[in-house]
Amino acid sequence: MITATRERDLYLDLMKKAVSNTIYQDASVYYGDSLEEMRATIREERAFDPKIRETGLDTPRTAHTMVGLKRLENIQHCLESVIEDDVPGDFIETGVWRGGASIFARSVLKAHNVTDRTVWVADSFEGMPKNEDLPIHLVNDVLAISLETVQENFRRYDLLDDQVKFLKGWFCDTLPTAPVDQIAVLRLDGDLYESTEDALQALYPKVSVGGYVIVDDYHFLPPCRMAVLDYRHKHGIKDPIQEIDGLGVFWRRTK
Repeated sequence: MITATRERDLYLDLMKKAVSNTIYQDASVYYGDSLEEMRATIREERAFDPKIRETGLDTPRTAHTMVGLKRLENIQHCLESVIEDDVPGDFIETGVWRGGASIFARSVLKAHNVTDRTVWVADSFEGMPKNEDLPIHLVNDVLAISLETVQENFRRYDLLDDQVKFLKGWFCDTLPTAPVDQIAVLRLDGDLYESTEDALQALYPKVSVGGYVIVDDYHFLPPCRMAVLDYRHKHGIKDPIQEIDGLGVFWRRTK
């Protein structure tokens, strides 16, 4: 007989495989390692590699997330920790692409029968803003996913409900006035210095003591890392930064 706990674990394990598409193993999109290649709009297809997908080092052709299995496991760990410890607040992700990580967060709440927490999905839904220092906007044809597409992706998992709220627009415009009272898990995936800074300034004060802050591209994108370090230094945040997979990090707020 399968116990309720085992049934929950099986569901969440399947959800991780589904949103990262390690089941059907789609190819990835390669768009260059240099500014010149990005400007040339190179778009090559590369075969699925399970080790790369595990750590989220590729851009999947069809999967609903590019964060990889280890960072999905981190989302599960943080959410289950705040549920177990009764840390108040919602989950919010700033920068969602196709929505897979937020979809998985909603599935964790569902698996634990949590009905009093919201998953906030914040994105421009237009790709990245123009930035010459880190010109990720040059691949907006890959990165820009519409709000309607993300909503449809939630719907396909039967997870589009009243516990999912969307914040459409640039973070500097939407996050300062976002109707979010308390945050238990804040997941930052804004890539740029300004995007990361905007999210921290607007949302970190709402993170509950005992809550978590996750930074998706801390080691991969230097501007993102610098924004985090500058904010932590300015506000005297000493909580130890913990590693996830060599790219992402997280910490737990203690005060």
